[in-house]
Amino acid sequence: MEAAGIRFMWFFKGLLSGRPVSGRLIEGLLLLAAAAGVGFACFVYTLGLQGDDAREASQRQTLRQAVETARDVIGEFPSLEHQGLRMLERESGIRGLRLAPADEKPAGPLQPVVDRKGRIIAWLGFDPDRPISAFLIRLAPAVIVFFLVLGGIAAALIWQLRLLNNSLGESQDRVRRMNQLDQVTGLPNHRRMLELAEAVLVARKPGQATVVANFDLDRFKDINEAIGHDGGDQVLAMFAERLHDRLPQGTVCGRFAADEFVAVLNISDAEAADDILAAIHADLNRPVWVHNRAVPLSVSIGLSLAPGHGESPDELMRCANAALRVAKSRGAGALATFDPSMDAGARDRRAIERDLKRAISEGALDLHYQPIVAADGTRIVGVEGLLRWDHPNRGMIAPLDFVPVAEQAGLMEPLGEYVLRRALSDARRWPDLYVSVNVSPLQVRDRKFVELVARLLQEQKISPSRLVLEITESVLIDNPEEAKARLDALRGLGIKIALDDFGTGFSSLSYLQRFSFDKLKIDKAFVAPLGRGSNAGAMIQAIVALGNALGLSILAEGVESDEQRVLLRLAGCHEMQGYLFAMPCRAADLDAVLREAKARAGGRTSAA
Repeated sequence: MEAAGIRFMWFFKGLLSGRPVSGRLIEGLLLLAAAAGVGFACFVYTLGLQGDDAREASQRQTLRQAVETARDVIGEFPSLEHQGLRMLERESGIRGLRLAPADEKPAGPLQPVVDRKGRIIAWLGFDPDRPISAFLIRLAPAVIVFFLVLGGIAAALIWQLRLLNNSLGESQDRVRRMNQLDQVTGLPNHRRMLELAEAVLVARKPGQATVVANFDLDRFKDINEAIGHDGGDQVLAMFAERLHDRLPQGTVCGRFAADEFVAVLNISDAEAADDILAAIHADLNRPVWVHNRAVPLSVSIGLSLAPGHGESPDELMRCANAALRVAKSRGAGALATFDPSMDAGARDRRAIERDLKRAISEGALDLHYQPIVAADGTRIVGVEGLLRWDHPNRGMIAPLDFVPVAEQAGLMEPLGEYVLRRALSDARRWPDLYVSVNVSPLQVRDRKFVELVARLLQEQKISPSRLVLEITESVLIDNPEEAKARLDALRGLGIKIALDDFGTGFSSLSYLQRFSFDKLKIDKAFVAPLGRGSNAGAMIQAIVALGNALGLSILAEGVESDEQRVLLRLAGCHEMQGYLFAMPCRAADLDAVLREAKARAGGRTSAA
């Protein structure tokens, strides 16, 4: 019992210690049940002994009374004959009475026999009737065997439970470790990184700075789509290994989100933070090999430093994330260090993002249209849809301010669908004109974009030949093979593709060779210098000659003077667009512009 109590106390100690207790709970219950069984057996045995003792005392009293009653009949006991003993047996109900002299006291239960003077003159011995004790004695071997078997079973169960409990403890330790590590990369996960960052901050010595670097794999979604999620996981694992190997000694790094990694380190010179990260930046941007193909990597980095930008991990992570957003806005593979203006910019972007979601859902965005005229400057042949947002509090917000926010916030899909549906809906007002719409690189990368365009054309009952989609070089740079397949599918629908801002990039000629276009838009940067003695005219003539050789239509944008119009017409441009002809306006206002143009042209307006 004492040992069972000790085990039970040990069980409760395990409960309070926070260690695995499920096995100990069952073990404790087994010990308690065994102790209860032994205690119950002892209790029953004690009750049996007490019952037999009471029966023996009753027999003694009965025998005493029988002796007193029979004294007058059988005389003095020393001369008691055998028949007298039998009579006492009948009177007392006790069998097997024996008479012994006073000086020969036998063993076993005895009843003294006294004379009239109170002296013991003999002993009456008898065998007491103890049925319960006799039964328990006969049952004892079976009880002992039962408890031995039960004890063996309990010991085996306890041994197994201890093994299970130890295994459970090891499993829980493994689970705790796994909960602190990212399963794909083996690096610390988000929660663990916050703890490690706190430890690095605490370990910072006077004069040192703590650097928090946020690494983001640019266009990782495209990588997943190109090589599958298993391949994407391999890319993450290889990048994590590369990052861990390239970071300085003592740096802690982990995976913070899907394609985001964070590194935290203490350095002696805060001004050297950019140099330290820039030194490994180029190495991080090298391609990795997955499924026997080279996967290009581009990494953007945002930095924050303690104590200058904060003292807590959360605050430093927030600042590093703000710097990362700025870095990504500068283009793939950029690096930026946090400054307070970014924080204000981040708050502003969050507000724009929130309001833009509401504006898209409520249809609060508007499309203005700028006419596109033929080279003679009299006939309107098409219109370009230009997105406008008149914010109730901020006033007019330029697309350059909110479209990048939409791209970073994942809003380009609903925004692009909204613009395209609105443009095609308005196009039904002008059956003789084509409508041109700018397309974001994210829209072209979307595999469902071709299906969306086809569905909207059918929904609005617009001929595909009346739709022109304008793209920029950035659509073609990231994944040329995918872009070519997408553009070919769009042209397969019957729509036309225009290369916007031609001449402002670095590889436009190679794009003209690899991709199929229907129209070139000469950027206004070449149109503005016309007539000022520059070589802009020669460049425009070269572009027009190239376009004509490829069978492309040439459109010059940004035309603001009649001199520019004449020079562009002489150079061979087919279409023009600019403030000289009309300002962008709402659809209702464009109706009036078209009526006036028809009146001037004598009703000769025609489609391109």
